[in-house]
Amino acid sequence: MSFPSDAAIAQSAKLEPITKIGEALALSPEQLEPHGRYKAKVDLAVLASRRVERPRGKLVLVTAMTATRFGDGKTVTSIGLAQGLGKTGRNHCLALREPSLGPTFGIKGGAAGGGYSQVLPMEDINMHFTGDLHAVTSANNLLAAVVDNRAYFEYRSRRKQKREPKAEEMNPEHIAWRRVLDICDRQLRNCRLGLGKLSDGFPHDGGFDITAASEVMAVLALARDRADLRARLERMVVGWTFGGQPVRAGELDCIGALEVLLEDALAPNLVQTIEHTPALVHCGPFANIAHGCNSLVATELALHSADWAVTEAGFAADLGAEKFLDIKCRQLGHFPAAVVLVVTCRALKLHGGVALEAIKGEDAAAVERGFANVRVHLDNLRNKYGVPVVVSINRFAFDSDAELATVKRLVEGEGAEWALFEGFARGGEGAVELADKIAAAAAEGNRPLRPIYELELSLEDK
Repeated sequence: MSFPSDAAIAQSAKLEPITKIGEALALSPEQLEPHGRYKAKVDLAVLASRRVERPRGKLVLVTAMTATRFGDGKTVTSIGLAQGLGKTGRNHCLALREPSLGPTFGIKGGAAGGGYSQVLPMEDINMHFTGDLHAVTSANNLLAAVVDNRAYFEYRSRRKQKREPKAEEMNPEHIAWRRVLDICDRQLRNCRLGLGKLSDGFPHDGGFDITAASEVMAVLALARDRADLRARLERMVVGWTFGGQPVRAGELDCIGALEVLLEDALAPNLVQTIEHTPALVHCGPFANIAHGCNSLVATELALHSADWAVTEAGFAADLGAEKFLDIKCRQLGHFPAAVVLVVTCRALKLHGGVALEAIKGEDAAAVERGFANVRVHLDNLRNKYGVPVVVSINRFAFDSDAELATVKRLVEGEGAEWALFEGFARGGEGAVELADKIAAAAAEGNRPLRPIYELELSLEDK
């Protein structure tokens, strides 16, 4: 019998009203701003009061070995682990990144998990959700228009007066702020803008990025509150003058307008997993060009609302986890209590030299060769950052017993704990072993900060 599709599983699930999900986090209906029956914004005032009134729970970070291009299950593992914590009677909350349309309609697909480890309503979360991506798009593109407007009037002045540029004027060929669109459209990546008559603008190179790649998304995800958001928006570099000095957004008299556009987007979004675990899904900067984590406010709210907070970081441990630990954890003030390192036979075979089209075939020798990748990630996490690690072996239907036995043997050879994760096929029941192993690893609580570089170092040294 074939396994049902993610969509079929999601559509057959019975959802609880979002107010009932909020009760699990001690959120009253008055503290929620519903967007329909099954999703809501959480009033930021809740976090402000809980920072003072409630201690933090234990933070668990889910990261991974270097994956295949299809992804190897960080989000599924995060959701499954949260459900597994629920199955074992542990008070918990999930904090995930917010999907964007570009990857959803590309080869990667949505970011709401899969199988019986999904956040719901899946279609809403993967599409327009509560409008956060639209707000980021609008704020980014308003700033782009303001930047170009300043450069335009300086350009027009030079044309009319037939003069050379002044040192303090913006250099049109060094405008750093690009427009964004929440769709992958390669034709718009690089454009020549401002063509036509003088009143239509001035010619210069530009283009579009995907919305999640906007610096607005990154600062939104790191902001502690509205005042912090404003300060971060003001510091963004949008271009350079002819004299070689940076031009910052705060110089352009538009920060108030950006704040208004982002006012609702700063509040975290509450949804639920397929097993009714509360999930705060908010912000989604990419780890390859930003820090790759969900919002600080969502993570903090999870920490101050439950005994266990599960979150994830994008890409592999050398990218997303590094930025989580070196950037986001500085804002939190501590490291996680434990880290989950997701490992798959599929990714190990790829690193062991197996071609992608043959990746489902059995090859325990390739699994062993590819384990060198896992060793590096384990060494970084355990020895450089000093955090306890549990390896989660994310089982796929085509994994052979010999391959799984090889992974277990190699992990044990490194002196690391492992758990076989079957959350995709079995939901929380398939993550009970991982939940128990993580609980044991996190017994000492959240770890003290141990970043691998100091903030005072130069960019190159970092």
